[in-house]
Amino acid sequence: MSGGLRILIIGFGPFPGAPFNPTTPLVKRLAQLRRPALDGITLTGHIFHVTYQTVDRELPELIAQLRPQALLMFGLATRTAHLRIETRARNAVSTRFPDAGGALARKASIVRGASAMPLGPHTASLLHAARATGIDARLSRDAGAYLCNYLSWRAIEATQQPGGPALASFIHVPLVARDRTAREGTSDITLEQLVDAGEAMLMEMVKLTRRAMLQDARASRY
Repeated sequence: MSGGLRILIIGFGPFPGAPFNPTTPLVKRLAQLRRPALDGITLTGHIFHVTYQTVDRELPELIAQLRPQALLMFGLATRTAHLRIETRARNAVSTRFPDAGGALARKASIVRGASAMPLGPHTASLLHAARATGIDARLSRDAGAYLCNYLSWRAIEATQQPGGPALASFIHVPLVARDRTAREGTSDITLEQLVDAGEAMLMEMVKLTRRAMLQDARASRY
């Protein structure tokens, strides 16, 4: 692929304990956005089946095929009532909770002996963008030890590879109601509010990615 800016927007499907994952409709809505500010920008949405094997197989394939300059990733945090913008990925994997395929991680770390890896200072800009829509959004240093954290780790690794994405961001969203009638156990935040905040963060990612690419281009001249 060639041409303008390319952004890959990622979410997850259902998993044990969460038969409805709001990141699925959220990613679909964001990938279909049509705005003048997005002219010339290719938005691709992708939903991962919630298994480690799927992430390990499909993320490299997507990056090789689409060559995105940015990854904007969303996951569900069922016990959090606000938006969580993750600032790092922990070198941790749960050996207690199976993925949607029934597989359990065999070890409690992703890479032996490695420390947590930061997603980058751009997370603060995403926080400001989200809060500007009126949503309750906060920075987080703990992405858990399940697929969301695992994907964040693999995405950061991808940004460190030659020709990989310039930026990666992961946002945890709360559980929202599928419709206006079923609200038990869900956040006060609605899907529409998630879409508004997601759009604001997407627009910010566009600016941040262009800036990062410009800086890389200038650095390569010297």
